[in-house]
Amino acid sequence: MYEDMTYEALLQRALSRLPATIDKREGSMVMNGVAPSMAELAMLYIAADFVFRATYLLTAPREYLIKRAADRNMAPYGASAAVFRGEFNVLLPLGARFSCDDLNFVATERMPEKDENGRFSYRLICETAGAVANGYTGTLIPVEYVDGLTYAELVELLVPGEDEEETEAFRQRVLDSYKSQAFGGNQADYVEKVNAMEGVGAVKVHPVWNGGISPASFIPSEEVTSWYEGAVGTLEPAVSAWLTAVHTAAKDKLLTVGGTVKLVILAADNRAPSEELLQQIQTAIDPTQNAGEGLGLAPIGHVVHVVGVTAQQVNITLHITYAHGWGWDSAKSYIEKVVDDYLLELSRSWASSDFITVRISQIESRILAECATMVTDLGGTEINGKEENLVLDADSIPVRGTVDG
Repeated sequence: MYEDMTYEALLQRALSRLPATIDKREGSMVMNGVAPSMAELAMLYIAADFVFRATYLLTAPREYLIKRAADRNMAPYGASAAVFRGEFNVLLPLGARFSCDDLNFVATERMPEKDENGRFSYRLICETAGAVANGYTGTLIPVEYVDGLTYAELVELLVPGEDEEETEAFRQRVLDSYKSQAFGGNQADYVEKVNAMEGVGAVKVHPVWNGGISPASFIPSEEVTSWYEGAVGTLEPAVSAWLTAVHTAAKDKLLTVGGTVKLVILAADNRAPSEELLQQIQTAIDPTQNAGEGLGLAPIGHVVHVVGVTAQQVNITLHITYAHGWGWDSAKSYIEKVVDDYLLELSRSWASSDFITVRISQIESRILAECATMVTDLGGTEINGKEENLVLDADSIPVRGTVDG
C-alpha cells in the first residue's frame, strides 16, 4: 500500500517544499538536517505497510494469521505421527523401541492377528511426528536387547503421519469458514471434524446417501404382513426379534432415509485409507454398535457409514520415439515417476472435484517436458486399452498400474 513512500521519494518531497534559493545539494545543512528524519519516516511507512498486510486474513504472515484465526476458535492442524503394524517372532514388552534407517518406532499395543508363520503383530508409532515416515518399510533394529528376537519387520502403514498444516492450506480453511458455518451435523460440520482427525487427508460427505429409496417402500403391504405373521413363529429367537423390530418400525412409519450419511475418506498420504484408519473414524463419528444414538461426534439420529476412496488402477500404453542411446529399459523409471507425480496431483484435488479425469494430453506433455533428453516424440497413448481420457467415479482416485512403452 505504501510502496511509493521510499526514502528517496520522501526526501525529494521534503526538499521540494523549500525555496529554490536555498542550497539543497547533498552535504548542505538543509540536506543533512532533513535526510535523517526522512529515513525514519520511511521506516514508519514500512512498518505501517506490514501492519496493514498483517491485519487481513488474505495477506497476513503465518504468525498473525494464527492470531486472527483464533478469533474464530481455529488453529493450524498439528503434526501427527505415523502408525504402523510390525511383525515379530516373539512377544514384545510394550514400550520396546526399534529403529528403521534414521527413524525410531515404539511398540504401543499388541494386535490380535497372527500370521501363518506364527509371528506376532504390534502397533508401532513413529517417534518423529510428520509425514516423513509414511514411506518406510523394512527390517527393524531393536534399540535395546529383546530376548529371542530374530525377526522384526515394519510391514504396513495403518495411519499416515501428517506434517503441521501449511500456511496457505490453513489460510484457505479460515477463509472457507466464513462461507459456511459448521453447526449441528451439517456438511461443513462433518468436513471440519473429520479433516481434523489424524491420518485424514480429505473427506467427501454424501448426505441422505441412500435417498434413491422411497420412504413409502418401507411400509409393509397386506401380503408382507401376512407372510410375517406366518413366518415369525418358526424362526430362531434372535432372528424373530430382529424381524419383529423391523416390521414394527416399518408398519409404524418409523423407517426413513433421513439421517443417513456416507463419509468417503482419503488418507493423509493421498492414498486409499487402511481398514484400521476407517475403523478409528467410524468409531469416533458413529460407533457401529450404537449407530444413530449420538455416542460419537455425529448428532442423534444420524447413521453414518464411513468408507475409503476406491483406488482405480490406471494402465498406460505409450508409443515413444526415443533419443539416441535411450530405450524403454533405461527410461522406464523416469517415465513412471512422471506418471506417479501426475496421478498424485490428481488425487490431491479429489475432495474439490466432482470427478477426476486422467487426461492423455497431460501424460504426454509432462513426459515430453520432463524427459526431453530421452524422449523425442510421443503419441497414440492408451489408458486402460483406449485412446481416450479416463473419467473416474466420484469416490475414486487413480493409482498407477502397468506402464508400457
